[in-house]
Amino acid sequence: MNKDIFLTNNLSNKKEKFVPIDEKNVGMYVCGPTVYDDPHIGNARPIVIFDILFKVLKSKFSLVTYVRNITDVDDKIIKSSNDKKISISDLTETVIKSFNEDCNYLNCEAPTQQPKATEHIDLMIEMISELIKKDFAYENNKHVYFEVKKFKDYGKLSNKKLEDLIAGSRVEVSDNKKNSEDFVLWKPSLENEPYWDSPWGKGRPGWHLECSAMSKKFLGNEFDIHGGGIDLIFPHHENEIAQSRCANDTKVFANYWLHNAFITMSNEKMAKSQGNILKIKDFRKKVSGQVLRLALISAHYKQPLDWNDKLLEDCQNTIDKWYNVYMPSNKNINDETIQPLYDDVNTPGYIANLHKLYEKANKGNDEDKKIFNSACNFIGLLQETKEVWLNYKKDKADISEEEIESKIELRNKARADKDYKESDNIRNYLFDKGVLIEDKDGKTIWKFK
Repeated sequence: MNKDIFLTNNLSNKKEKFVPIDEKNVGMYVCGPTVYDDPHIGNARPIVIFDILFKVLKSKFSLVTYVRNITDVDDKIIKSSNDKKISISDLTETVIKSFNEDCNYLNCEAPTQQPKATEHIDLMIEMISELIKKDFAYENNKHVYFEVKKFKDYGKLSNKKLEDLIAGSRVEVSDNKKNSEDFVLWKPSLENEPYWDSPWGKGRPGWHLECSAMSKKFLGNEFDIHGGGIDLIFPHHENEIAQSRCANDTKVFANYWLHNAFITMSNEKMAKSQGNILKIKDFRKKVSGQVLRLALISAHYKQPLDWNDKLLEDCQNTIDKWYNVYMPSNKNINDETIQPLYDDVNTPGYIANLHKLYEKANKGNDEDKKIFNSACNFIGLLQETKEVWLNYKKDKADISEEEIESKIELRNKARADKDYKESDNIRNYLFDKGVLIEDKDGKTIWKFK
């Protein structure tokens, strides 16, 4: 059994054996939220995927430092605070609180560090000064830009030539730039916008810079894994590599680059511009976080995941079934079970193993049940007791026990009167309210589905 971890590295476009820089301290940086609005299901995918990778790495290495940043200064944040007529600090604090609640709801572990951009402006100013000193950046009219053509490896992550990248993207047009492809490191703040003092006047950093500064602080000039959504490859991650390698004088920034694919609805990307946003917090009152978590890992992270009601219903039924053999356990998972996760975080392969372990546990003894439960726990499932799970379903059902019993009495009367149409109507009504009924040994029993 191969115990090595393999990851698909977008820098090489190959699946590679994972070899850390330091086996005693593995470093992973993942781009976190820009806190201008409550996170949606599309944002939830990297949160859960990289949480599972964090668990996989910890199963093999003694120390893993996982850094996930929070962008709390940005054009979108300024616009959102103006639109909502609230202060930027009130907006960002509210959204950060909502984001952390979403992470807890989805059973995600806290990262080792969760730094905010606004707490590290001094480091960004230092990095800009270094880039100007080394002639990779220039100042013009209180703006500072990175001069892209001075970094020969620009475009390697995207695997495209510079002219193709520029042609296929929305590049900010400005008379302050030497070249159209140059990107901003610092810009002056307008009136009533947040600002910091700098050698180039009062202003704020460009978005790309924060990840370079914070990864350097917590993980060093070179580290193991950098992750995020596929939409970040260009320009965000491409720009991170350029400014970090030039400022730090290194041939490497991160060794392995992992990007998850989009969540779609009817095969369209979930995005505000599409008007198809589903916020995580809106699910909290309706569905267990375990159900959403299972749905989010039901497809391989590199494949698009189409979000629909059937996906959620299937995952709800699966968790429901698995709780039939619930038993608290702290048993170790064997290599064969965990193997799919070592192979490029293959969550569908791991879920297939869980189904096999469930079948065995359902027919087997307490030992088999403990093995199954431990395997579920490893990826953040079945971490609530069966009683909590049943109460959760009960709380979510839009019906009282008294009404259920009353409806069953009416159904029994309808059946006695051979009014089978009415009997079926009552059964369907209860089903729609989240209640399953079963006629057994002359009695009708019920449970929340």
